[in-house]
Amino acid sequence: MKTVKRSSRGTHFSMCVQPAFIIGTNNEDGSHNFAPITWVSITGEKDGDYLLIISMFGTKRTKQNVIRTGVLSVNLVSTDMLELMDYFGTHHAEDGKKEDISYDVCRGEVVDVPILDASRWVYECEVVRSVETGDSTTFFCRIRNVQVDEQVACEDTFDVDLT
Repeated sequence: MKTVKRSSRGTHFSMCVQPAFIIGTNNEDGSHNFAPITWVSITGEKDGDYLLIISMFGTKRTKQNVIRTGVLSVNLVSTDMLELMDYFGTHHAEDGKKEDISYDVCRGEVVDVPILDASRWVYECEVVRSVETGDSTTFFCRIRNVQVDEQVACEDTFDVDLT
């Protein structure tokens, strides 16, 4: 096996490869808002349940909506959604409604949150705890419902092809 030569780069470099998600929230006027977030993980909870952990930086509307309402959808991004994810990441709520690209939205079955029709795996969540660290807020979210595309075969979570 080849030996790899590494060099120290300092502590400001961080890479934690994770799947991308588009977070759906309700604006104050009842309209929907979506933003890509990649800082999503899980932690164990009582009785074998999990909490989704979602960290958001800055003052983006998505973060403010979650703080205000305490609910959100977490839409897994598949490769066919990359254009939509890029659009949501480059168009900000303060610039106006995100209507320059076509996408369909429905409502959650358990939590009143906007959901992207294109997403094959969606969590409907409510915040149970949040932690402020500098300009970031980390939300610990109870999963109230998971919607999975019926064409996604999964006997258990280790059997899912996330592409």
